[in-house]
Amino acid sequence: MTASPPVSGLLRRTKLRHFLRARRAQISPEEVGLVNMERRRTPGLRREEVAALAGVGVSWYTWLEQGRDINVSEEIVNAVGNALRLEGCEREYFYRLAGHNPPPRTGGSSRDIVYERMCALVEGWASNPAYITDRYGSIEMASRSARFLFRVNARGDNCVVKFFTDPPTREKYPDAAEVGRGLVAQFRAQSARFPDDPEFDRIAESLCERSPHFAELWDCHEVDDRHQYVRKIAHPQAGVMVFDRLVMRVPECPDSLLTLYVAQPGTGLAAEQSRGLVGARAEAA
Repeated sequence: MTASPPVSGLLRRTKLRHFLRARRAQISPEEVGLVNMERRRTPGLRREEVAALAGVGVSWYTWLEQGRDINVSEEIVNAVGNALRLEGCEREYFYRLAGHNPPPRTGGSSRDIVYERMCALVEGWASNPAYITDRYGSIEMASRSARFLFRVNARGDNCVVKFFTDPPTREKYPDAAEVGRGLVAQFRAQSARFPDDPEFDRIAESLCERSPHFAELWDCHEVDDRHQYVRKIAHPQAGVMVFDRLVMRVPECPDSLLTLYVAQPGTGLAAEQSRGLVGARAEAA
């Protein structure tokens, strides 16, 4: 007796079947340059027309739309997506239902607008630390308080590299062992999102040579992709400050991560004093 496929696969293919049928019904022959010479019983394109537009076999497309358990290449997914005029989130949704990671969105002007808004958010994040990093963890922009507290430059410093190669940076963390372990696990998880990018391996190999501690953690193969953490920072005047840390991915900027910190009340000095102290020192930094 043949074992039943995983429920998750069945659900995904069911959603794929409904999605493709709905999208096919929403496109008229005239929209794709087909001459509609006869009355149709149902609106939209026929399966054979979608197959022809995508350059795939009719049987193959039929199986795909029926939700059969077949292996579909990324090229076919892309071709069908083009035939059905899928864009943005619809295209990403289709890729995921078909079992593939969606390609990065294009459109530089849209990304530039979103990135400018992210920068404005970082700069206006009161006196709490905030920064934007690229896919490798290198700073793209940092607020004044972040530069002061975390000893990073406004652009270029890599958070992982700096932690494992700069002792004064590590000394700022009372729980440095936990922070280091998390940084390595997050770096490995991030590298999996870009499997064809050799820069992750280059950074890891370089750090393994420079930091035995990093090398030991890297060999553990731990993975951590959480978005919320608690960070403790030792401040010479405020004492130990505790922050809620939130990391956000922005779809329009797939290579960038936005990290925001909010001081927890009652840590070190009062929250208001802590924020004011950091802000004043950051202004002078």
